[in-house]
Parts: sequence; C-alpha cells; structure tokens
Amino acid sequence: MKKTLKVLSLLLIFSFLSGLALLAQEEKVLKLTLEDCIIRTLKNNLGVSIQELNPEISAASLSKAKEKFYPTLQFSYTQRRNNTPSFSGLESIESTITKYNDLYGQISQAIPFGGTLNISLDTYKNFTTQNFQTWNPRYYSTLRFDFTQPLLQNFGYNMSRKEIIIARNNLAASQAQLEKSLMDTIYSAEQAYWNLVYAIEDLKVKQQSLKLAQELLEKNIRSVEVGTLAPLDVLSARSEVATREADIIQAEAAVKNAEDQLKTLMNMSQEEEKQYTAIIPVDTPKFEQKEMSLEEAISIALANRPDLKSLQINLKTQEFNLSVAKNQLLPALNLTASYWSPGLSGDRLVYLNNNPLTGIIVDVIPGPRSNSLKDALNFKYQNWSVGLTLNIPLSNMISKASYTQARLNLEQAQLSLKQQEQQAMLEIKTALRNVQANLKRVQAYRAARELQEQKLAAEEEKLKVGQSTNYTVLMYQRDLANARSAELKAIIDYNISLANLEKALGLSLKNRNMKLVDFLDSN
Repeated sequence: MKKTLKVLSLLLIFSFLSGLALLAQEEKVLKLTLEDCIIRTLKNNLGVSIQELNPEISAASLSKAKEKFYPTLQFSYTQRRNNTPSFSGLESIESTITKYNDLYGQISQAIPFGGTLNISLDTYKNFTTQNFQTWNPRYYSTLRFDFTQPLLQNFGYNMSRKEIIIARNNLAASQAQLEKSLMDTIYSAEQAYWNLVYAIEDLKVKQQSLKLAQELLEKNIRSVEVGTLAPLDVLSARSEVATREADIIQAEAAVKNAEDQLKTLMNMSQEEEKQYTAIIPVDTPKFEQKEMSLEEAISIALANRPDLKSLQINLKTQEFNLSVAKNQLLPALNLTASYWSPGLSGDRLVYLNNNPLTGIIVDVIPGPRSNSLKDALNFKYQNWSVGLTLNIPLSNMISKASYTQARLNLEQAQLSLKQQEQQAMLEIKTALRNVQANLKRVQAYRAARELQEQKLAAEEEKLKVGQSTNYTVLMYQRDLANARSAELKAIIDYNISLANLEKALGLSLKNRNMKLVDFLDSN
C-alpha cells in the first residue's frame, strides 16, 4: 500500500512539473495585436529613432537663430602702466610714468527692422608723473547711445529675422519628414504583421491538407490489406503525403522568415528573442468593403500627405530666399544716430599764482571718480550726431548671381512640388485600384474555395461507392488547399492594400488618434 502511495505521489509530482513546463512553454509565446505591433515598432524602430532626431536638431537651430534678438552684455577692464623716457626736462627729470585703468560696459540689442541699439558706459582713470598737470589723477566717464538702421539693403522685419524664418521652415519640414517616416513605418509594420498572419494560416492549411492525405493513405493501406484496392493507389497516396510534407517544411520556413522580418522592424533585442520562441498574431484579417471616390481621395491626400507639406514648406523657403536676394541688390543706405554725455572729475592741482609753469603746487582739490559718473548719468554735457551713409558698389555681380540662383531654386521647388503631386495622384489611383481589385479577388477566391469544398465532398462520396479514384480525390484535396491559400492571400492583400491607401492619403497617424507632438515629447 505504501509503495502504491509512493508511486502515486511521484506521478503527481511529475504531472505538476510537466504542467509547469507546459506553462513556461506557453509563456515563451509573444502574442501581439496589430496595434501592439505598430506601437512597439514606432517606439523601437531604429529608422524612426534616427528621424526623430531631425526635428530636435532643427529646433536647436531655431533656438540658435532666435539668440540674435537677445540682448548681449559686454564688460571689459584694462589696467596699463607706461614708463617712457623724458624728451624734455620740462616734462620730467628722467622718465614719465603713466598709470591708466578703464572700466567699460555695453548692452547691445538688435532691432526688429534690421537696426542695432548700443548703450555703453565708459569710465577711466589716468595718472601721470608729467609736470604741469592741472588734473592728476584725471577721471573721465561717458554714457553713450548709438543707433544704426539700414534703410534699403537689409531693411525690414523679415530681413532681420531671415535666419529665424528659415530655421522655422526647416523645423516644419523636418517634422513633416518625420511624419512621413512614421507613416511608412506603420505601413511596414502592418504589412509584416499580415504577412506573418498569412504564413501561419497558410501553414495550417497545408497541415490540414497533409492530414487529409494521411487519412486517405491509412484508408488505402487497410483496403489493400483486405484486397479491395490495388497497391498502386497506396503508392500514389504515399507520394502525395511526401509532397505535402515538403510543402509544410517550406511553409514553416516562411513563418520564421516573416517572424524575423517583424522582429527586425520592432528592433527586438537578442534577450527578448531568446525569451520568446514564437510570435502569435492575435488579430485576424478583416474583410470590410470600403468605397471612396477618386475626387474624395485626392482632396484628403492634398490636405494630409506629409511629403506634399514638406515640399510646400520648401517652396515657401525658396520664395523667401528670392525676396532676400532681391533685397541684396539694393544699395546700402544706413542711418546712424548717436547721443552721448561725458563727465569729468579728478584731483585738481592749484599752482602758485595759478601758473602751472611755476611747478609749485599750493593746493589740491580732490575730486572722486563718482563725480565723473554723476555728470555723465545726469546728462550734464549733451552731445548728439545724425548721419546717413550710402554705399553703392561699382559692380554687384555676386548679388546678381545670388538672385539668379535663388530664382532658379524657386523654379526647381515649384517643379518638384508639381512632380510630387503627380506622383501622389499616381499612388492614390494605384492604391484605390488595388483595393477594388483585391476586393473582387476575395469574392472570386471565396466562391472558388466553396466550389472546391463541394467538389471534394462529392468526389469523396463517389469514392465510397467506387465511382472515383484515389488519385482524383488527392488532386481535389490539393485544389481545395490551393483555393484556401489563395482566398487567404487575397484577404491579406486586401488588408495590406487598405493600409497602403491609408498611407497614400496621409491618414496613418490621424486614424489612430496619434499626433506628431506625442513622438516629439517622448524625446
């Protein structure tokens, strides 16, 4: 009794471990819906990752271009000491020592219409051992406003912002290119997903066909044994079984190839590939009839296709470049205006009889550096100037060449847009035609499959009563398998053609409620 219980316990443990092993085996299968496949592909695909960097690069260029209108601060400090030999005894006995320090600050601001405004404050101290000085050390400060404005060449709001406008257009173009890359990737993921579905289902069809051939072979063997069938019929059945086994080997390889294609698109890591033994698509191909007129399709495509958006943006850029080149043909006429206020302070030297030539200092009236700054900031001494500068080149061959180049670039952009619109028309017509053709193919192959099922059933009944042959039944089985594969392929092609039409219309992201900003923010 104890021995029996021990055996039962071992069997229970073995069954439990076997169940765990089967469960672990099941966990190694990666089940994917179509949307899961698309999301994983968009998230991990290397091509998408490369394209996602382009808007970031363009955004950085735009930020750099905007820095032109940020105010800039400039500070400088200079300390200098000069010791020069004296050329005259009146200057000094042997040499003249001069000590100088200067503190300078400036704020510069670009004006939206092409000009610049500078505000600067400069203050310096000068001390010398030279004789006959009336201020020593001497402090001098200047508050200054300088304004420069082009009036012809480089004048205008757009001219001053040309780097920003071009950078903004480049950003929009890179975003359109990223959107196109995303839609191409979505289509590639759908295509790979449905191809894997077809490979798996086609393998099932061939396995079912093999099963039918094996059943007929077993039946023939029994019939030969009882003497009701010739041995030749067994050979035909064996040959057909071998042929269908070869078809299964090819179908299994097609499944692995389709899996590898999908894994590459999803950029599946080697660790994840080792974790899962197979990919099982969850979604099945649908057959939903969709109708759309050519006019409606063209209207949708013109409003949504990112390749057309990119070329339209490039056209705007070339139009702007032409206007800039045209502006550069004008002479340079610049308005300059300045306003400055100086201030002076220092230690004032009082000589005997107010005559510096005596060299006798009787008093020193101190003056701090701050007094010179106060005079400058309080506009004690006001000065201004206004001027016009006209620069007319004797030859503007370079400017004319740039204008010609910009005009040709514009013409090229216009032709490129027109060519792409023609290509878009062709893609839309082809996509619509493929949808309609694949729809009819599904209907035709479905009818053919149903007829093959009826023919096989009828031939099997005839075989039972001796009015048919095993060879005929085997051929009808093969015809049915081919009809099922053809119907399945037509349904898959129909779903892929719908995805291609969606891409041709530029709706791959919109139909999934995906926005480009979601991918940009993810970075």
